[in-house]
Amino acid sequence: MAGTTTRPTTNAHAPRHPRHRAVLATVVAASLVVAFGFAGAARGTTYKWVDEKGVIHYTDKIPPEASDKGRTVLDKQARPVKRIDPALTPEQRRAREVEEEQKRAAAKVQEEVARRDRALISSYTNEAEIDLARRRALATIDAQIDSSRGYVAQLDKRKAELDKRREALGDKPVPHALESELAGNRNEIAKTTQLIEQKQKERAVTIARYDADKVRWRELKAVAEANAASAQAAAAGTAPVRAGPSSTNGGSRM
Repeated sequence: MAGTTTRPTTNAHAPRHPRHRAVLATVVAASLVVAFGFAGAARGTTYKWVDEKGVIHYTDKIPPEASDKGRTVLDKQARPVKRIDPALTPEQRRAREVEEEQKRAAAKVQEEVARRDRALISSYTNEAEIDLARRRALATIDAQIDSSRGYVAQLDKRKAELDKRREALGDKPVPHALESELAGNRNEIAKTTQLIEQKQKERAVTIARYDADKVRWRELKAVAEANAASAQAAAAGTAPVRAGPSSTNGGSRM
């Protein structure tokens, strides 16, 4: 129409500021990502993972370049069902192996302590039995030491006789048989003397072991009595704190 000025049509709902348009574009893009992710979930498993830039992705397959990254498995309703940790670095893998080995070693030690405790508490009913077992063990060792000392005394006597025979020869050559017997005599004295020293060390170890057994037996006995009292009190309706065995290895019997 003549004389009529045509003005551009405006949308009252359109954003009037560039910042508003940018925010709207971001929301739309995020909605599309989620929508595509959920569409993938409808077809099968959906993975949620984050790239190096911190961008969250929803995909039905993990790209090769992200195979070592952590991710969350989502169900068809986009609910997390499983967390897959990122692949370990070689240093992390070695550290984990060391940690697991230490745990296995500690568990083995605890198992051995428990086995020894069971053997100790089942072997003796009172401390007098431990003392009796120690006396018997020491008696066996002492008999071996006395026998070895007697043998050394015989060897020393024979050695004196052989030395006297060799001295009687003066400057004459020593017969091979005499020289051989002297060498064998000296070797036997050395071996038997070493055996006596080993038995003396064994005797000291045996005393220490039985002393430790007695201490540990007292601990286990106290625990058993405390647990029995706790069970009796619980049956009566007033349960005290239950005692637990000490983790100290008191050198209990093998």
